[in-house]
Amino acid sequence: MKKILISFTFLIITTSINAQNIFGKWHSTNENTGEVDSVIEVYKKDGKAFAKVVDIKDAARKDAVCEKCEDENKNRPILGLNILTGLEKDGEEWSGGNILDPRNGKIYKCYIKLIKPNKLKLRGYIGLALFGKTAYWERAE
Repeated sequence: MKKILISFTFLIITTSINAQNIFGKWHSTNENTGEVDSVIEVYKKDGKAFAKVVDIKDAARKDAVCEKCEDENKNRPILGLNILTGLEKDGEEWSGGNILDPRNGKIYKCYIKLIKPNKLKLRGYIGLALFGKTAYWERAE
């Protein structure tokens, strides 16, 4: 009984710790339809946060490419594309990097912050954070 209790406690603590960071898979919602259109995986590399598209929900768009991108991502498949690059931890948020919007090909400065264990706030902007757009991602199970 003691082993079961210890195992159960360890499982709860592990799950709680994993749910309280920005890393993992997140649902990205289409702002026009309100529906989940992709799954984004946020990962850590060399102490910085990055993210890539790991699933596209619309079967017709699985082979879509970033036609509107103007950099090295031009005509690269969106599936597998790195859309968040080089964010560094700054207190409660991660900032100092960029986010690519594959829908319009634009790159914005951004910051992200975990506002609930399963909700991530992203703010993309040009110049000052005051002039930008906020999106929220829900953690994917």
